[in-house]
Amino acid sequence: MIQLTTTMKALALAFGVAAMLPAAHAQEVQGDAKAGARKVDMCIGCHGIVGYQASFPEVYKVPKISGQNAKYLGSALNAYRAGERKHPTMRGIADSLSDQDIADVSAYYEAHGKESGTSPLPSEASRQPSAQVDALIKKAACVTCHGANFSKPIDAATPKLAGQNADYLYVALRSYKTENNAQFGRSNGVMAGIARQFSNAELKAMAGYIASLDGELKTVPEARFHSQR
Repeated sequence: MIQLTTTMKALALAFGVAAMLPAAHAQEVQGDAKAGARKVDMCIGCHGIVGYQASFPEVYKVPKISGQNAKYLGSALNAYRAGERKHPTMRGIADSLSDQDIADVSAYYEAHGKESGTSPLPSEASRQPSAQVDALIKKAACVTCHGANFSKPIDAATPKLAGQNADYLYVALRSYKTENNAQFGRSNGVMAGIARQFSNAELKAMAGYIASLDGELKTVPEARFHSQR
């Protein structure tokens, strides 16, 4: 049982509030997964290909988004659109989407993961981290927000992390430490405060462990990309 310090509790509360703020406007619009299926052409070229690797502005496998919480996906897209997350391609895509488009695409990807049924449900008895990683995770109080096995967040605006690509998780964590870069970085005071406690090597170690856990996130290949025989 992790004993939370007053600081950790304060961070958890602040993170919950901060995570919901970018999505506040998006919450006013109800997403339609069926409508979203007709709006994801700009997404599937990266997120519909297993193992697809981005090369700019950082090199990493693009995140698995099928099965992710719709509320979080909407929050992320709105953050790209607002410039709170810096990524030239994602900013351009987000700028092209209306509030309804964002809600529909987010609903589609949440349902997409559930419908495919290709990943095991996360286990409560997850594999144990090394002593070093366990100490790092406790110091960061990750499960306070991301939940048991990193797959049961306390709020739908907080992402599921278990099973996500390790290199993406590392780049995402490091981005919270990045300042004064026009093409890379994320604005989130709470996550920045957490990430800055750790060296890049420690962030990479945590990312590797979280990626090794069973989770609900996946990349589902699009049927339209399959070759016809």
